[in-house]
Amino acid sequence: MTRRGMIRAMLSAAVVAALGLSSTHAMAENQKITIGLVAKSQSNAVFQAAYQGAKDAAKELGPKYNADVTIDWQTPADEDAQKQADAVEALSHNAQGIAVSCSEANTLTPAIDNAIANGVPVMCFDSDAPKSKRFAYYGTDDVACGKAVMKELARVMGDKGTVAILAGNQSAPNLQKRVEGVKEELKNHPNMKLLDAGGGVFYHEETPEKAAEAVQTATNANPGIEGWAFIGGWPLFTQNALNWDAGKIKVVSVDGLPAQLSYLKDNHVEVLLAQDCYGWGHKSVEILLEKIVNKKDPADPRVIDPLTKVTKDNVDDFAKNWDKWLGK
Repeated sequence: MTRRGMIRAMLSAAVVAALGLSSTHAMAENQKITIGLVAKSQSNAVFQAAYQGAKDAAKELGPKYNADVTIDWQTPADEDAQKQADAVEALSHNAQGIAVSCSEANTLTPAIDNAIANGVPVMCFDSDAPKSKRFAYYGTDDVACGKAVMKELARVMGDKGTVAILAGNQSAPNLQKRVEGVKEELKNHPNMKLLDAGGGVFYHEETPEKAAEAVQTATNANPGIEGWAFIGGWPLFTQNALNWDAGKIKVVSVDGLPAQLSYLKDNHVEVLLAQDCYGWGHKSVEILLEKIVNKKDPADPRVIDPLTKVTKDNVDDFAKNWDKWLGK
């Protein structure tokens, strides 16, 4: 081999070696990140949307952070704060970040704090544990949400009449704040009042069937109810949950999932105030990746997403979002 040929061969070998090292180096940098997602219950459709959002975010944002992102869905079948706490504890040993919607803050706080002590960042979505060491919260401003429900209800009732509140799990911190918001806004409407019976607030297990049963029982026992403030849209996941003539009793509800939209179309519900259920998962993954990869917290630990008002006028356009949000 000539001297020139030898030099060319050496250069070629060097280039191949360099490319090999670069490839190995790139593969080493493509870190694997597991994010635990602990919602309140698998039986609630809003959390199915959150799960889809998280999976989409993992796929979309992985390349940006040079990571293979996996979502570990550790949500109990039905609401159980202790099972959530157990899930957070388990995830603290194998996940790089955790997002949790707290069924009951006091039960979850020790588990959250322990995970953080183990070096695993934890944030809350939908329902907060503000006294924990969680680094961020994403979701609704719950007091403002309650106020918005009552303000819309007052408008459709002509600013007069007796109302009741459907309130879900009595221990859920986010729902407590929404009830507070409804009551605060009610003070601004002197010709309206909260039903006397039961304090006007009706709690129930957060399943569609139990919620519908609570509405029917309360309405039958209290014919003076002229308006319902649903701070969660649980009964609207079932058919024929509102067993009165359309428009007889005014209803304003939080959430705007596909099953609920039919109640808006047939005039049993006046307004839906939709939360960013899909974003609970998508945005949480984005916030956690910033924390895990770039060690960066959001500018404000409470990242608030505004509600979307859905009425008969825009319901068809709004419904199209769900094709993406439910992974169709």
